[in-house]
Amino acid sequence: MRITVPIAVACVALAASAGAAAAGPEDAMNKAGCMACHTKDKKLVGPAFKDIAAKYKGQDATAKLMEKVRKGGSGVYGPVPMAPNPPEKINDADLKAAVEFIVKR
Repeated sequence: MRITVPIAVACVALAASAGAAAAGPEDAMNKAGCMACHTKDKKLVGPAFKDIAAKYKGQDATAKLMEKVRKGGSGVYGPVPMAPNPPEKINDADLKAAVEFIVKR
């Protein structure tokens, strides 16, 4: 069986994109630097993901939390500010997946 170049390129691109999608929200959060200040279950510099999940339990807070991550801020969990996180640091799809991962804990 002979595979043409365009089909082979498409297969490689599809495999690469599937691998990237399979990386998951935790990998995206590590790459974006979220884990430098946050952990799953205890306060570090910022709140633990379990505390964020508890605060927003039962709410549809994905859009609100995405905006907070994008703009940064302080005062919700203490005086230490969170720096803004632009799309260059974490894209919208990865950010949404990360926020949904956090609030479903």
